Amino acid sequence: MKALSRILLVFMAALLIGSAVSAQDEARSLRITFSWPNYIDPAVGSDFASSTSLANLYDTLVFPMGDGTVSPWLAESWTISDDGLTYTFTLRQGVMFHDGSELLASDVAYSFTRLKEIGEGYAYLLPAATVAASDDTTVSFTLEQPSGLFLPSLVRLYVVNEDLVRANALADGLYGENGDYGKEWLLTHDAGSGPYMVEEFPLAEYLQMAKYDGWWNAASFVPNAADRVRFIGTTETATVRSLMADGELEITDQWQTNEALTALDGLDGVDIKTFPTMTSFYYMMNNRLAPLDDVHCRRAVAYAFNYQQALALEWPGTQQMVGPVPSTVGGHNPDVTVYTRDLDKAREELAQCQYGADIASYPIDVVWIAEVPAEERFALLFQANMADIGLPVNVISNPWLSVVENTSRQETSSHIVTIYVASDLAEAGLMLQQRYHSSTAPTWQQNEWLLDPDLDARIMDALNTADAGERFAKYAELQAYIADLSPSLFLYDQLQKHAVSSRVEWTPEANSPVMGYQFYLPLIGVNS
Repeated sequence: MKALSRILLVFMAALLIGSAVSAQDEARSLRITFSWPNYIDPAVGSDFASSTSLANLYDTLVFPMGDGTVSPWLAESWTISDDGLTYTFTLRQGVMFHDGSELLASDVAYSFTRLKEIGEGYAYLLPAATVAASDDTTVSFTLEQPSGLFLPSLVRLYVVNEDLVRANALADGLYGENGDYGKEWLLTHDAGSGPYMVEEFPLAEYLQMAKYDGWWNAASFVPNAADRVRFIGTTETATVRSLMADGELEITDQWQTNEALTALDGLDGVDIKTFPTMTSFYYMMNNRLAPLDDVHCRRAVAYAFNYQQALALEWPGTQQMVGPVPSTVGGHNPDVTVYTRDLDKAREELAQCQYGADIASYPIDVVWIAEVPAEERFALLFQANMADIGLPVNVISNPWLSVVENTSRQETSSHIVTIYVASDLAEAGLMLQQRYHSSTAPTWQQNEWLLDPDLDARIMDALNTADAGERFAKYAELQAYIADLSPSLFLYDQLQKHAVSSRVEWTPEANSPVMGYQFYLPLIGVNS
């Protein structure tokens, strides 16, 4: 009898295991490659992989729309005081964090305070303000001065679970009674309420997320939304091609070379998808290192570079930048100085540079991102172009993590670093702040190290101008000034390119152009 019972138990266990395996096989998986690392702490992450992860792990008070506006999200409604200083939000009820606890106004206040006190990631976007939760569903922000961009900037205030973060904070840390503010724990865990939640995260390899069925807005999942999503930390061409060919990858990263994309396009069931972005490609010239600390040398470099040859290295349809911000953002000024290759003008500028007579004694280093092999061709073109005016160039490959570290300190920043930067919001002023305000100098977003108090004040004055017409006029003046200053080479506005499996239903051009939201996972379908 006991033997029969054991047989029945084994049989039933086999059935259960078989059912589990079958269910796992039927689970919809979406796998995407990214440039790494990936910082999923809402007070730390700001690059492409991090922004995409945060947009899916966390919810925000308002949601960015495709037309540049924002819509209610965690906040059902809000009011603005007559003086434009106080914003009061009423939260929707019944929103649950991934651990099953309810999201309250106090969590919003804590998230804002934590972000501002840590001062990393997207902290610079949000203005100084006092925040208070008067009850569980009401939170108010009182700004020090009016800001036309406060409301759209809230798409970067990812709301964390206060109790969960406090419970996992280390006592020893930089933030007084808050210890390490949970930063170590949030390297590999989430404290969010978003549509997906962290399942596993071996830091150097991949981030795996599971669909959160308890999400307050679960009705917006497309019927074939992925049950599991894996962001894979590689852009290596051979690896990406092998994964795609073996059916183990649905969408490639945006950093594949044209040759690699053409080869991927030749695979059965794979197509190339392109769409405009708020991202531009810059050669960030360190304005504190000779010979680039002289504006005439920078202009000489700008005139010596062959932009048309550079565009020919990119995907068809790519356009040269017009000034220091992408043409897709609101307030872009098309009437600024645009450099084209002109060796006569380059030599005229070089003659006015204090280093011009001895320029061969001032070699410059150009660092390109190792995970983005297509950048090497641009660096080699730059090297050849600069030889025409006698400027020696060393072409150096560095991994992204090293670039992030090196650009955080003036003493380790190179002469030139080649970096794609996406506007954090759909207005020109935000890109100007990201790229040229002193607050972003110790980050990967600015290798120029302008550190110009007058420019800082003008940028902030523009951002704090509530009237959109006046604000855009100030943006236009700033763009003209920066273009003449030539702190960077403005190469091109990026067309984002991905090889995509035919199993995927994805319309990124219909999504918000704000970085990270092109991959808003509830709206991406995956067919078996």
